[in-house]
Amino acid sequence: MQEESLNGRVSLVIGAGATGDGIGNGRAMALTFARRGALVVAVDRDLASVERTREMVLAEGGQCLALRADAAVSADLQAAVQQTLERHGRLDVLVNNVGIVPLGGPVELAESDWDRAFAVNVKSAFLACKHVLPAMLRQRRGAIVHVSSLASIRSPASPYCAYAASKAAMNGLSQSVALQYAGQGIRSNVLMLGMIDTPHVREQLAGTAIDGVDALMARRHAQSPSGAMGTVWEAAAAAAFLASDAAAYINGTELLVDGGLHRRVG
Repeated sequence: MQEESLNGRVSLVIGAGATGDGIGNGRAMALTFARRGALVVAVDRDLASVERTREMVLAEGGQCLALRADAAVSADLQAAVQQTLERHGRLDVLVNNVGIVPLGGPVELAESDWDRAFAVNVKSAFLACKHVLPAMLRQRRGAIVHVSSLASIRSPASPYCAYAASKAAMNGLSQSVALQYAGQGIRSNVLMLGMIDTPHVREQLAGTAIDGVDALMARRHAQSPSGAMGTVWEAAAAAAFLASDAAAYINGTELLVDGGLHRRVG
């Protein structure tokens, strides 16, 4: 659909790196946005990783600027936004795709891990909005996509209290931004991902897989009503939709991308 085109849209994708040549959600979003015509600014705290994302985009004929920034550091994000504006003169789309998942309930989890989860998962989104919104307000146009999780509304079997709570806070931040700036042509929505098959997930679960990663991943596939976890490309397509004019009247919502898992009981 032409309405889903991102042609010429300057899109800041935060968390666009990945492990090696693997493709996680952020890298897939950068590639998908570029394929739809966006001028991508890929940001990650690992410069080598985000440079690899840039190389992949350029290899497909897209346009991409790679920048290093820690999403939890205000000065880093301010500099990334400034470099984006210096290069392109505008900023049309913001994608917040950062998150960490410390394991443990309130008793087991260290206070420092709780604080770090909120700094990375929530403060990063707040800081990105703080530095991006002035440019969008000048344009009277902009789309923000926050990458959240099904865990923010439905607690997973594993004790991820900091992750669940911080992603729920991200949802609230997005709703507040959506209502405050709707009259200025700015939309803010949440992409609420369920189980997505990513290199990061495989790496994270490897240490907990008693009978091997493949067996564990097979069980995760079986948990989905569709019989399979989602792919990074399906997550990226949903993000591109929310960023596009096809979603022009969608604001302040949470788009579930989970194969129907949120409807499963037991």
